[in-house]
Amino acid sequence: MLKWGSLAALLLMSAGLLALFAAGHLFARHPISIAVQAAAVALLIAARMAFGVRSFHATANPTEGGLVTSGPYRYIRHPIYAAAIYFTWAGALDGWSWTTVAGALAVTVGGFLRMLAEERLVAERYPEYREYQARTHRIIPYVL
Repeated sequence: MLKWGSLAALLLMSAGLLALFAAGHLFARHPISIAVQAAAVALLIAARMAFGVRSFHATANPTEGGLVTSGPYRYIRHPIYAAAIYFTWAGALDGWSWTTVAGALAVTVGGFLRMLAEERLVAERYPEYREYQARTHRIIPYVL
């Protein structure tokens, strides 16, 4: 059930991103919002590099190769989802409307649902995940 819920959450995130893109507000125009989006892209790249050549699983299956706790994963458990959420909100708030907020909320809710599913699946696969989980935050270092 977790895997199907994770897939549904990915589709919700995708729908939110597509809605923002269709509304013309996925990419920011204000310099501060652009800076946030640039930082989000840098975080995404750093996280992907730390994660290595492992494949992406639409149903949040844990990957082979052990638990990744280096790079941005040292500070937050889900830097790729964090980057997507930061990027999305920077664009949505830059082009503020109820439509853009709804798109950003879809990405955020979908991201959190995937995080919860992944945490349960990864903890089943890697028992040391519970200790890692206790010392890191989900998407904002030292906060959330």
